[in-house]
Amino acid sequence: MEKDKREVAVSALQFACTDDVATNVATAERLVRAAHAKGANIILMQELFEGHYFCQAQREDFFQRAKPYKDHPTILRMQKIAKELGVVIPVSFFEEANNAHYNSIAIIDADGADLGLYRKSHIPDGPGYQEKFYFNPGDTGFKVFKTKFATIGVAICWDQWFPEAARSLVLQGAEILFYPTAIGSEPQDGGLDSRDHWRRVMQGHAGANVVPVVTSNRIGKEVIETEHGKSEITFYGNSFIAGPTGEIVATANDKEEAVLVAQFDLDKIKWKRHSWGIFRDRRPDLYKVLLTSDGSNSPL
Repeated sequence: MEKDKREVAVSALQFACTDDVATNVATAERLVRAAHAKGANIILMQELFEGHYFCQAQREDFFQRAKPYKDHPTILRMQKIAKELGVVIPVSFFEEANNAHYNSIAIIDADGADLGLYRKSHIPDGPGYQEKFYFNPGDTGFKVFKTKFATIGVAICWDQWFPEAARSLVLQGAEILFYPTAIGSEPQDGGLDSRDHWRRVMQGHAGANVVPVVTSNRIGKEVIETEHGKSEITFYGNSFIAGPTGEIVATANDKEEAVLVAQFDLDKIKWKRHSWGIFRDRRPDLYKVLLTSDGSNSPL
């Protein structure tokens, strides 16, 4: 006897950011409403969408962009929108917590309730992406959130390159993985284009864990004044939604604003995941080497 379907429609938004919070939040709200009009239940916006990606430079004045989690104005606004529309919205923001700072995301449920916070675990540090200057390593651990429509796992940008993060979330029951992102050109090497590599890694997470993956990235050229002159990144967009075998079911280009929507039957995917055996046949007793940095001091 076939059970009722448990379907959910997910969305990835993509837009260019100005360096004005009010303008960007208004754009985000407009696109959230557009996604809702297309039937989306869970709507993902890009990483740190309130302004330009400021981590191109190490500037102490940029710490003024951080705000405490409690009573954060953008989160409060998105709570009202989520409740009005009945949608789930993960909200990325630059968090100030006393003397610590985090690249964080709050998960807003369809009734407007704030389900909690995830703080980015893996913090990059390279030309154009100097996040270690601003962000402490996240201390929340990998978390899943039981929303009205699905149990979701959310990780942030550089987290998306680590299979351990994806597996940790799905082990805890995540049915869909969401990755808000800010990635583009490399200021030190104009010939380096990571776009296809970036996408294939997350397609692998979808296929290896048999869950859909939703990724939102920004577009546009952003120029930041640094201590060494101007730095420029052209963000390559290509936001996408992948199905549970890693197949691309919706994708944006590298220049245009986008509202991607795809629908999944979560029970059908669950049965596929269970029958495929990838969680049944795991050997956690053999994976202790993953608790080491170089593999040479494994307790095995």
